[in-house]
Amino acid sequence: MKFLQFVIAALIGVLWHPILSAADLMSIYHEALAQDAQYRSARAVYQAAQEKLVQGRAGFLPNITLTGTRTIQQVDANNISGFGGTTVNVNPPETTIHGRGVVIAATQPLFRMENIVIYQQSKVEVSRADAQFIVAGQDLMLRVAQAYFDVLDAQIDVEVAEAQKKAILSQLEQAKRNFEVGVSTIVDTNEAQARYDLTLSQEIAALNALEIRKRTLQGIIDRFPGNLAGTREITSDLPKLQYSTMDEWVNIAEERNFSLKIQQAAYEIALQDVKKAWAQHYPTLDLVAQYSDQTGVGGAITGRGIDLISKSIGLQLNVPLFQGFSVQSKVREALALQDRALHDLENSRRNVTLQTRQQYLNVTNGIAQVKALKQALKSSQSQLDSTILGQQVGVRTEVDVLNAQQQMYAARRDLSKAYHSYLMSRLRLSAEAGELDEDTLMQINAMLIK
Repeated sequence: MKFLQFVIAALIGVLWHPILSAADLMSIYHEALAQDAQYRSARAVYQAAQEKLVQGRAGFLPNITLTGTRTIQQVDANNISGFGGTTVNVNPPETTIHGRGVVIAATQPLFRMENIVIYQQSKVEVSRADAQFIVAGQDLMLRVAQAYFDVLDAQIDVEVAEAQKKAILSQLEQAKRNFEVGVSTIVDTNEAQARYDLTLSQEIAALNALEIRKRTLQGIIDRFPGNLAGTREITSDLPKLQYSTMDEWVNIAEERNFSLKIQQAAYEIALQDVKKAWAQHYPTLDLVAQYSDQTGVGGAITGRGIDLISKSIGLQLNVPLFQGFSVQSKVREALALQDRALHDLENSRRNVTLQTRQQYLNVTNGIAQVKALKQALKSSQSQLDSTILGQQVGVRTEVDVLNAQQQMYAARRDLSKAYHSYLMSRLRLSAEAGELDEDTLMQINAMLIK
């Protein structure tokens, strides 16, 4: 008896193992964070962009250079020219002069309008990089969720095909038995056989589609996914949206959408480019200092080098007067690019508004569609039960049962796919509103596997 209980427990463990070990949406997402090449590329771009602020700040700091020289000169002293063009003979006739030099120069910018603009621009570029990285994270969530739901939809197609095949096979065997005993015609058998053959082809196509969808998910998490956790039965009412009206969602999206923030940053950078071009007209003022320690100076002229130490500090003013009209041309170019950035910003705002409205309609219509399909599934199940009962008492045929089964399976499949589409629309709507994060994904995951 104990051995039998052990065997039953082992069998239950084997049967439930795929369900217990099935990965959910959050576990797949965490794998994608570490494995997705597109997201890792975006992270590298984000890290590189953080250096823009350091580079922009460098324009306010001093620039210090150290220069060292080491020379050896051979001087023919017999050919050194004296005053009046006469040649002075000096012994020894050839002299070697060793020279060295160390020069330290420092420049501290006091006023450079271009550097000020560059620093302001670097802060905007970092802000844009932050928004771009958030968009990359949201895009990863959407790609993972879409690939996840695509696999679930494909799994549902396979399950429906297998269930239909099993049911139709049972009906086919029963039709053959009924024909053998003479209680039905060959038409019922042929109809069941045709349905069975068609279901076999549909099962093959569904298995192939499932393989393709899993390979797509593999491209994100860098491993072939096994079973994925999905909703088996949708019984509870769907939660309401955070904001009740479409206009509220649009207003939130115009304030928080990160793609729109990226375009706004691009426009601000274009404004700074205009200022940077105008800065070429401004004078620059620097504090310059230099220390020089040299030996062997002037040996090529006098035949004898001298040691020289010099120190200097002062102000250096540069006033641009004329640069071949290049500055005016750069200003006009920057102004044109500023207009383009402004138009791109307006186009981005319109697209965000349009996408927000579309996703809001997809969510609200998805709620109604899921509700209708839940009722359709109940009606299809009741119709199937009634048809089977009618077939048992002789008022329904095998074909009627097959049609009722197919309708019930189609309703179950359509309900699951509509529910997945509804969840995906909620994620896209949250992304348009700038509110898609891991908490949102966890909520969708809870709605999926409850």
